[in-house]
Amino acid sequence: MDDYQIFSDSSCDTPKELLDLHNITLIPYYITFDLEHYYKENVEISNEEFYLRLSQEKIFPKTSLPSIMDYFHAFEKEIVKGKDILCLCLTQKFSGSYQAAVNARELLIEKYPDARISILDSIQATAGQGILLLQAAYLKEAGYSLEENIKRLDIIKKEARIMFTVDTLEYLAKGGRIGKVASLAGTMLNIKPMIQLKDAELIPYSNVRGRKKSLDKILFMTEEYFTDNNVRYDDYDFCMANATTMDDTRAVQAQLENLIGRPVTYPVFQIGVTIGTYTGPGPVGVCFVRKFDR
Repeated sequence: MDDYQIFSDSSCDTPKELLDLHNITLIPYYITFDLEHYYKENVEISNEEFYLRLSQEKIFPKTSLPSIMDYFHAFEKEIVKGKDILCLCLTQKFSGSYQAAVNARELLIEKYPDARISILDSIQATAGQGILLLQAAYLKEAGYSLEENIKRLDIIKKEARIMFTVDTLEYLAKGGRIGKVASLAGTMLNIKPMIQLKDAELIPYSNVRGRKKSLDKILFMTEEYFTDNNVRYDDYDFCMANATTMDDTRAVQAQLENLIGRPVTYPVFQIGVTIGTYTGPGPVGVCFVRKFDR
């Protein structure tokens, strides 16, 4: 079997210990607070620094996707070693990262005609993308070829979900995800939106008044998915995703583990700079994907 290296853009928010364990390489997004100085996510700015600035300065940063040449140079380092490439990217509906990787592939194939480079639109974001990325690693470690891995990922990515809430609507409004009037009304009424990330779309589920009710609703949404689709918890990997709210996350995780009858599969995925720009500092979510039977 030909060897291949697994890549992802940094919007996957996968904990570093898991990236290191499975030898996964990230291509970072960029963040700017002033449209002049840009910082590489997880390289030149940490999540802690990012959220501290959000809370102290009340600013609304902008993100910039990895460039074609960022992908080109990262892929080329592995190609010259004789490796093929598998890269997962943030859904195209949120970013041009996928297209940048595809363009890099076309340039590399001109230079290295025998190179095999597969770029996959994850149709996910943050931890949904991250747990799909880990399935890619498990498949590789189990001996699946590059083509077999992609074929399996194309199936299971459609069943990955994130059920989440945010603590404030400000950042979604600034990012163009909801209108300013809806944001103002929601803030005044203490409205917490319940959202599902499904098939590359942010699907509004309902609005709940109060943080405690919104956290409880995450579990209801999760249970409803498994009941409505007649699938088993045992066939899925689970994780929690958050930004800065560990107490809320632990409370939801305890309820989730009671629901599924076992510990969650992974440590908490902290929502990073790329997605945190749109959610702000208070999101909490449950993420799951059908697992490779390892």
